[in-house]
Amino acid sequence: MSFDGNTRVVLRPIASPLPLGFLALACGTLVVSGLQLGWLRPSEGHNVALILLGFVFPLQLLASVFGFLGRDVVAGTVMGVLAGTWLSFSLITLGAPPGSTSDALGLFLLVAAASIAVPAAAAATGKLLPAAVLATAVVRFGLTGLYQLTAAESWEDAAGVVGLVLCALGLYTALALALEDVRHRTLLPIGRRDGRYAGELPEAGVREQL
Repeated sequence: MSFDGNTRVVLRPIASPLPLGFLALACGTLVVSGLQLGWLRPSEGHNVALILLGFVFPLQLLASVFGFLGRDVVAGTVMGVLAGTWLSFSLITLGAPPGSTSDALGLFLLVAAASIAVPAAAAATGKLLPAAVLATAVVRFGLTGLYQLTAAESWEDAAGVVGLVLCALGLYTALALALEDVRHRTLLPIGRRDGRYAGELPEAGVREQL
């Protein structure tokens, strides 16, 4: 409240949703890679789908909502696309016989990969490591889409391996961004072009973009 006749608005800063979103991505891609690489039996596909529905989808949806609330269109968009992709993947997997493929899912995953490439390109102008995570996700979903369309095991194996790389990148990036928010300075390198750490607010309560 102001006593000088002027109205003042104070906005409460929103914590970065990216660590949450990247951790959910790491968990989701790991369990799917386990299925693709044969670490899990094909019959475990339904359990993997339930994990995606119960853990990965809601966390990435939450990250998307808070990304938009923080006026970070890149984070909000990419987490929303990822949330919808995992939801679609899990619903189709739940309704399909173990080990089967789907042309519809394959086509969808290809366009989902292209959709993730849009915010990935925007992220590359600011922070290189988060952009690398998104670029790896593009490859991961693209390869999975090719497997769904062709049922070729080579595509499945490649998607599983790239999924493991994505898991490692997601974990590291989530840790780096979380440490930045806690310590208010960069501790682990993430290739930031503008020199700012993630929590710096150019406007009251408004976060920098991804």
